[in-house]
Amino acid sequence: MDVLIDFLKSEETRGVSSVYLDEEAREALRELHRRKKQGPAPAAAASVNLDEPDETPAVAQKPAPAAVVVAPEAGSPAERIAALKAQAAGWPAARALGSLRETMVFSVGNPEAELMLVGEAPGYQEEREQEPFVGPAGQKLNEILRAMGLSREAVYISNIVKFRPAMERQTTNNRKPTADEMAACLPFVKEEVRIVRPKCIVALGATAAEGLLGLTGAVAKMREQWHEFDGIPTRVSYHPAYLLHGTAALRDKRKIWEDMLAVMEKLGLPVSDKQRGFFLPK
Repeated sequence: MDVLIDFLKSEETRGVSSVYLDEEAREALRELHRRKKQGPAPAAAASVNLDEPDETPAVAQKPAPAAVVVAPEAGSPAERIAALKAQAAGWPAARALGSLRETMVFSVGNPEAELMLVGEAPGYQEEREQEPFVGPAGQKLNEILRAMGLSREAVYISNIVKFRPAMERQTTNNRKPTADEMAACLPFVKEEVRIVRPKCIVALGATAAEGLLGLTGAVAKMREQWHEFDGIPTRVSYHPAYLLHGTAALRDKRKIWEDMLAVMEKLGLPVSDKQRGFFLPK
């Protein structure tokens, strides 16, 4: 509770006047309220023999940081996203894991976009530039957006995990984030969606689909259908890095493009005959 109170006081000094609690945090506060109403524990239960160490002390462990995301209701979407970003930099739930690196990579793009794209976690290049989807995979994503008639600046791009997953003796190598790492950062993604209010979300890759939608398995079984994340239509497609492996045949490029055509139609974007014919066999 001390951690939570200190955090809320610091937010209050910054002018934050409203607090969002996820259901887990709300239940934790309800439990504290119930305990307070019940009064102190019986004397017998509270007695402690100070001469002998207690095997299971009642209050020996510090509680885990509360999962409370403060999302300002006032201000422009850009200002509200900036407030989220500031909070994420020191997010206790992520820091407590001890498995994520220090540099945060939050999001990029238009916080009022109709299209939101979500990846899994920043890698080496993203950590260096502190921006999601840069480097070769980011260039492929930019090409896909241009083919759709969109720009990187016109969409909102984020990741499930806001820090690069750490590895022993890590240099340029990256790893997939764990379920705990994704769960720790997911409250921010939920708030990003609530602020941006996109018409459509694209989960890029199987890990993003797992973190957003709880799906497991191959992307091939997740695509070609609409899912839903917090009430927003969500499409699963291959990660742009898939196109860099050298094994993606023309038909696989076409599959990705078919996913994007479905997104364009959902957004009401114009689709030309030329666009419909991209990556079809000659």
